[in-house]
Amino acid sequence: MRPPGFRNFLLLASSLLFAGLSAVPQSFSPSLRSWSGAACRLSRAESERRCRAPGQPPGSALCHGRGRCDCGVCICHVTEPGMYFGPLCECHEWVCETYDGKTCAGHGKCDCGRCKCDEGWSGEACQYPNKCDLTKKRSNQMCKNSQDIICSNAGTCHCGRCKCDNSDGHGLVYGKFCECDDRECIDDETEEICGGHGKCYCGNCYCEAGWHGDKCEFQCDITPWESKRRCTSPDGRICSNRGICVCGECSCHDVDPTGDWGDIHGDTCECDERDCRAVYDRYSDDFCSGHGQCNCGRCDCKVGWYGKKCEHPRSCPLSAEESIKKCQGSSTLPCSGRGKCECGRCTCYPPGDRRVYGKTCECDDRRCEGLDGVVCGGRGRCSCGHCVCEKGWFGTLCQHPQKCNITEEQSKSLCESADGILCSGKGACHCGKCICSTQEWYVSGEFCDCDDRDCDKYDGLLCTGNGICSCGNCECWDGWNGNACEIWLGTDYP
Repeated sequence: MRPPGFRNFLLLASSLLFAGLSAVPQSFSPSLRSWSGAACRLSRAESERRCRAPGQPPGSALCHGRGRCDCGVCICHVTEPGMYFGPLCECHEWVCETYDGKTCAGHGKCDCGRCKCDEGWSGEACQYPNKCDLTKKRSNQMCKNSQDIICSNAGTCHCGRCKCDNSDGHGLVYGKFCECDDRECIDDETEEICGGHGKCYCGNCYCEAGWHGDKCEFQCDITPWESKRRCTSPDGRICSNRGICVCGECSCHDVDPTGDWGDIHGDTCECDERDCRAVYDRYSDDFCSGHGQCNCGRCDCKVGWYGKKCEHPRSCPLSAEESIKKCQGSSTLPCSGRGKCECGRCTCYPPGDRRVYGKTCECDDRRCEGLDGVVCGGRGRCSCGHCVCEKGWFGTLCQHPQKCNITEEQSKSLCESADGILCSGKGACHCGKCICSTQEWYVSGEFCDCDDRDCDKYDGLLCTGNGICSCGNCECWDGWNGNACEIWLGTDYP
């Protein structure tokens, strides 16, 4: 016979075990099976109820659709990169908000889909500092998009960071500068994103296989494999890598505004008329240098002319290589990329513009003009594209006075970039203005914070030599257009 004390101990242990189990959340309950493989002691309805999120009606997804229900317990599984966890598989470590490409803006940790911010930071993505050390002017400057518009007119600026307008709570307006608006993807009829047949990224629908249209509203009547077969060019590429395949038909990236076929055309976009032009200009008919016919991107020259673009007269005593070499001079491109070479001679363009001159069109006095059109800031003269400044001034556009009328402390405060570093660490401060390093030609901007290598190139030249690079964007000269100033809008060529 056991002593009374032992019986009391068993009663106490049993009551503690019962209390402990009753305190465990329902979703954490151990499987109600006697042993592995035994029948579940719960009814199917009760088992599924325990695997559903609170408040969800019968028939709703079990375990958030990320696992299977085993006798009232969720066993999570992985169907995409990442890891699901939680009693109902409700947590996914990759679903936290991001800012500027960083999860929780780099100022917090992701915990079950929500950012836990470090001290001093707040916001859904921990992107807002609680204390702002920026002036309002500098804050607004940091919130401007490439068109100089604060938060793309779709949000407000908070300490150099945009807070997008999402009054409906759906978060469809987003991006560093609120530049993405996924409301553009909503189908007017179904009110679904991309008609329920695609995914939206930054206002553009990317449709599932078999669907197409701006909002994935049209269904294709052929299989994806047949569609791909019809769009494959003879060299094995889809639409020759110059278009997109829509239901077995290629939509080429370049369509003439008139509605006719443009520079890129053909059943599989195999023809590129730009290959027939000495200087690309979609609004000109100057194919094959005016001395031939363009057939699917290849020039058939008239009698008396030859060359890839019919640019050489047969009467020219120079070979094609000799002609180009003579037109190059010290430049890497014939006529410095600013003219047309014929039999070793350069004709500079645009026609009649005396600011571009020289034997190989090497002088471009447009480079002496500021964005306001004033030559050398009105404090010097231009010589072959370089400013010769008056006494007391210096700089590429004679913009810096040699004598300063403010204190060194005032000067430094005017030169500090947003991160508090003088001229972004890439230049020197003189009289409140940054003089960017000459050893790094691509550094520019008010605070030396711009990288002109970001400007578009054409024929290997920044802005094609037909404009200036302003903080990563091309500012084209009169008569030129395009991301790289490669399109001539004039009526004729020299």
